[in-house]
Amino acid sequence: MILLLSLCSCAEKAIEVDLLIINGTVYDGRTAMPEGTSVAIKKDKIVYIGQKSPAQFKALKTIDALGLIVAPGFIDPHTHSDRELVEPGQAHNQPFLFQGITTVVVGNDGSSFFPASKFVAQYESQGIGTNVALLAGHGTIRQQVMGKSDRKATPTEIVEMQKLVQEEMDAGAIGISTGLFYAPGSYASTQEVIELAKTASKNNGIYDTHLRDESSYTVGLIPAIEEVIEIGKQAELPVHISHIKCLGVDVWHQSDTIVSLIEKARKSGIQLTANQYPYDASATGLKAAVVPRWAESGGKDSLFIRYNDQQQKAAILEETKQNIVRRGGPDKLLIVKADDSLIVGKTLLEVSALYKLTPQESVYKILESGYVRIASFNMNKKDIHNFMQQSWVVTGSDGNTGHPRKYGSFPRKYYKYVQQDSIIDILFFINNSTSRTAEIFKIRNRGRLVEGYYADVIVFDPKIFRDKADYTDAFQYSEGLKYSIINGYVSIDKGVYNNKLNGTVLVRKKM
Repeated sequence: MILLLSLCSCAEKAIEVDLLIINGTVYDGRTAMPEGTSVAIKKDKIVYIGQKSPAQFKALKTIDALGLIVAPGFIDPHTHSDRELVEPGQAHNQPFLFQGITTVVVGNDGSSFFPASKFVAQYESQGIGTNVALLAGHGTIRQQVMGKSDRKATPTEIVEMQKLVQEEMDAGAIGISTGLFYAPGSYASTQEVIELAKTASKNNGIYDTHLRDESSYTVGLIPAIEEVIEIGKQAELPVHISHIKCLGVDVWHQSDTIVSLIEKARKSGIQLTANQYPYDASATGLKAAVVPRWAESGGKDSLFIRYNDQQQKAAILEETKQNIVRRGGPDKLLIVKADDSLIVGKTLLEVSALYKLTPQESVYKILESGYVRIASFNMNKKDIHNFMQQSWVVTGSDGNTGHPRKYGSFPRKYYKYVQQDSIIDILFFINNSTSRTAEIFKIRNRGRLVEGYYADVIVFDPKIFRDKADYTDAFQYSEGLKYSIINGYVSIDKGVYNNKLNGTVLVRKKM
């Protein structure tokens, strides 16, 4: 009788869950968990993580993760995946999903879809493959008020832009982004940016920036870092540098100086952090990379009016030549996207030979055909490693068409810099791809495997988790991800995407 009562008591204590993950090597986003840790999920939350026996659960689905790593889903702080999320046929976001990414941030580099309310509604009604958090783009907002003109904003225009920032924050944006290297953001003064950042600050938002200069184009790399620090100080909000790097031979080996500068700012109380993609080649539009900003004021039509004016053409070509040198030379600029398929996969040097023009003249012939993207091989290994090892630098992809980082950033960082080169260890990699990013972007109850947190969980094979995309074929999914669970529901099952759109919009008021 006593034995029977005991068995009944045990049966009553069985915990009913939707999903149970057992036998894996578990990292909770802060620490490595003891061997034998189980993770239980019910609906969209983690309801248990610990040492209870699997026999104590009644699960609808059990994942045996023997030999696999269980971790929080990765959070990508810098993507351009909104360009896919708005397309129903691409809203699955598989290039990011197969990297283990469960949440993406969009609206970076000062460019966002406007108004945010429209796209929040679309994502929620249509469904999306990953969670998404939105930034309000300063360049987008500036263009709404001032167009593409190269001039300072008036006090009245700043007030108008502040109103738009507030509207975007009310619609759910988590902060403001700038692309101070790009037009029209490059035309803005530091004070203009501070005034708009103050609006984000009042709403508990953050400031994310593409630096005004990552090289020696205008103000220089170090002054651009100092500008970010000043914005954080004056606007009193957390500031985050996107894809931190020393771009071009003019600024190689400045990472030590930058690290010291940032550490000093952090000690003074400024919440300053950064993200980094694990590649030695950057990528951007050809026009943004080498065309003088003053020449493109007003847009592409204005650029070619100036270019066809013989009095201005020589100056434009000379500055373009200098910018090509900053990027490492025409042999270091690889065309990765263009309407003319004949030039895709060729360097600017090869294209100039094809056109029988100088490299700088070839730039404008190429741009006549439409938007063109390039990858430029212009970073130094020492700087890459130095930034990667900082506790305040998290993983990001800057995922965009034509560069392998869109399909491979997170697995590449693990495979190359953890497994092969031992630049960082696995715990550092996981923490700075999950919980640390959630803290920086104020994403609550995600980024860790903790009871009560949303169940964004990945399971990957540590032996084969790696990138496959490269510069010859940038569109290959990464391999080694076995399971992706988003908001408690499986999206990748045994390495196969199951066509489920389990993501949600992380609007500010729900975060």
